[in-house]
Amino acid sequence: MKKDAAENHAGESRVEEPLQEGMMAEERRMQILQILRSEGRAKVNELVRRFNTSAVTIRSDLNELDQRGLVQRSHGGAVIQDTVFRESPVQERIKSQSKEKQRIGAMAATLIREGETIILDSGTTTLEVARHLKNIPHLQVITNGVNIASELLGSRNTQIIMMGGTVRNDSASIVGRATEDMLEQFSADKLFLCGAGCDPDFGVSGTNLEETMANRAMLRAAREIIVVADASKFGKRSMSLIASFSEVDLVISDVSLQPELQERIRSFGCKLILV
Repeated sequence: MKKDAAENHAGESRVEEPLQEGMMAEERRMQILQILRSEGRAKVNELVRRFNTSAVTIRSDLNELDQRGLVQRSHGGAVIQDTVFRESPVQERIKSQSKEKQRIGAMAATLIREGETIILDSGTTTLEVARHLKNIPHLQVITNGVNIASELLGSRNTQIIMMGGTVRNDSASIVGRATEDMLEQFSADKLFLCGAGCDPDFGVSGTNLEETMANRAMLRAAREIIVVADASKFGKRSMSLIASFSEVDLVISDVSLQPELQERIRSFGCKLILV
């Protein structure tokens, strides 16, 4: 995982507070977006009362969401944009781009070594990674994916570590504070991350705030971050940011990924493998 070159006690007090403030702001924006998706529109004064903050802060949040293309600013508030990429049920996503996902999963599995500890998120591309792991000896797999754990059942080479929490039916994933707390206790060699959208300017994003909070905990636990996503995911952004591409070490996608997107990804220092 890419980290700052120098970390010391003198610097911690300077960076920790702005980082926490940034995370709080991002979570508030995602909650605002969920309100807009539920109600269609929202007024600044209503959001001020809900979040007990200033009108200046709420306007800044709405402007930021508008710039990301997630909402449309209106007089005194905002309305929801219909262009946001939304999540399909997991059964439908398994069928989508299935050949590309199979190739990506097979390639990703070749990067895993005997005895490693890896994290697989609950995506359908990581399911293809899981299908190629059963012959790797002494492997430990940490996952919040019910689909991943089910696939690996019966593999004598694999120890499955399943997160606790609340099951999301649409994604076959386990989320919630218990999931995040468990992930904080682990250290892994590699994280394989899908995401619903992969926009170079925004980052890897997801459709559900609880899901992305679990994904962020995975990022903190892993030393190497690998995004596995077919080309159809790129150039799209979803509701909630998981990671910027500057945090990602490697991207595995398919050969139909547009050349300009390839260059943008590499510009962040990411390695890129196309299959």
